[in-house]
Amino acid sequence: MEHATQKELKICQSCGMPMQEDQYGTNQDGSRNEAYCCYCFQNGAFVQNCDMEGMVAFCAPFEVEGGRAKNVEEAKDMLRRYFATLDRWKA
Repeated sequence: MEHATQKELKICQSCGMPMQEDQYGTNQDGSRNEAYCCYCFQNGAFVQNCDMEGMVAFCAPFEVEGGRAKNVEEAKDMLRRYFATLDRWKA
C-alpha cells in the first residue's frame, strides 16, 4: 500500500527556512505570501532592512546552534553560497 506523499515544504526566499503552513509571511492586504516566512515578511514588507551579508550574520548562529555548522565562520561561508540562490538575494 502506497502512502500519500507529504506536501513539499516551501523555503523562505529570504532566510532559507523551511516553512510550515502557519509560518508564511503576509502581503499588504493580509493574504498569505508563500515566498517568504513570517519572520522575514509581514504586511507586504521585509521585517529586516538588511543586505545579504546582514542576513548571513543574523542566521549564522542558528546554523551553529542547530549543528549544521561547526562555528560561525563556517556557517557564514555556507549561508553566503546558499542565500545567493534565494530570490531575495539573487544578483
